[in-house]
Amino acid sequence: MKDLIKERVYQEAYYIIKTKKTLRELSKVFNISKSTIHKDLKDRLKNIDISLYKEVQLIFQNHIETRHIKGGEMTKKKYQKKHYSYSNKDRYDIIF
Repeated sequence: MKDLIKERVYQEAYYIIKTKKTLRELSKVFNISKSTIHKDLKDRLKNIDISLYKEVQLIFQNHIETRHIKGGEMTKKKYQKKHYSYSNKDRYDIIF
């Protein structure tokens, strides 16, 4: 594996451990696709540093366990922004 790739994998791993950010957020920070970040942290890191890999996997597992909660919170916020009122036409109008 090229040194440049190893260095990138280490940077991504240390960054996710420090910040606990998601793959999507990491891809924006490093300006790399989510697929590349995922391959780096799932496959390449395992071959480079197994202990670091295990730490990153714990963070991934936490993201998987909490994503349904985050999704529900975002949906709730989305619909709280909309206000519903009943009109004289016996229907609901959405007011933004």
